[in-house]
Amino acid sequence: MLYFDHNATHPLSPAARQAWLDAVDKHGANPSSPHRPGQRADAALDAARDALARHLGCAADTIVFTSGATESSNAVLHHIAAADGEVWLSAIEHPCVIEAAQQWLPGRHRLLPVRTDGTLDLDYLSDALNTSRPALVVTMAANNETGVLQPWLIVRELCEKHGVPFFCDAAQWMGKMPTLGLGACDFLSGCAHKFGGPPGVGFLKCPPDFRPLLAGGPQENRRRAGTENVPGVLAMIAALNVCQPRTAEDRLWFESELLTALPTVRLLGTRDAVLWNTVCAIMPESPDCRRRWVVVLDRLGLAVSTGSACASGKEKPSHVLLAMGLSAGEAGRALRFSSGFSTTRADWAQLLAAIQAAARELG
Repeated sequence: MLYFDHNATHPLSPAARQAWLDAVDKHGANPSSPHRPGQRADAALDAARDALARHLGCAADTIVFTSGATESSNAVLHHIAAADGEVWLSAIEHPCVIEAAQQWLPGRHRLLPVRTDGTLDLDYLSDALNTSRPALVVTMAANNETGVLQPWLIVRELCEKHGVPFFCDAAQWMGKMPTLGLGACDFLSGCAHKFGGPPGVGFLKCPPDFRPLLAGGPQENRRRAGTENVPGVLAMIAALNVCQPRTAEDRLWFESELLTALPTVRLLGTRDAVLWNTVCAIMPESPDCRRRWVVVLDRLGLAVSTGSACASGKEKPSHVLLAMGLSAGEAGRALRFSSGFSTTRADWAQLLAAIQAAARELG
């Protein structure tokens, strides 16, 4: 099957797989143990922390290794809940951020609007910061559904100007876009499985006085209890080290050919402000909503993702697409095609042919 769902999970890269196997053999001890095998595991963990800090441009002692972006988001919002004030987050944040805000700050969070192109409304945020001071502002670096790049750097500068902490979810950005400079964010999260590392491991950049989500041992300078996943961390860094961000040439070719083949398709986002690997398209209407595009494409040998469930189904339409001003019906026809580092022009061409075949079947 041809895989076009890398934004959900990128297959394990050969470098990450080898690093994981090597770590299991060489660093199988608990890094908190005082004996030499434990000390070697701890040293390997420190080396990985230093390497990630160089990628991000921050101090190594600000990095905490976690189980992934969901844990990191919950940890940040749990920490901020002890402060006064609201948390402001963009209306298109990942559910791991929005639901964490609902969990830890009920009644104390505000959704920031986005423009129809899928980017945060900076004018709204700037005006709001001129009159109020929230406890935290949250903006992702790139949206997981649309691939639209967010103005996180401008948001960080606005927050710094107003003395407001800033949290950036960089799960989709890491590995695909330049990482240097992300470390200037007060809080930053990422997860390995989005760029070729193993699932179940990620990181959080946070201050020394961080209030831990998990109670237990003194690991990670008392900011995250629990035995560290040394093989997972080393595999994550190995995956990141070999990531080579690509140009959008193949994506742009596919978009042009898709619009020629199916003129009623609507593409979301501005062509130059979207991740190089992501296409989010509103497909033509189908007379039978239950025969969704993704089901037919799966049968044709293509793994793609829906932007949301059909509007007539039991699940709610995508909050991301609704925030962009799409109707529930349009959101129910959204497909996301996300490529990987080894995806070729021929793969995109095969996807296009399958979509044309699906259109004939669904038409």
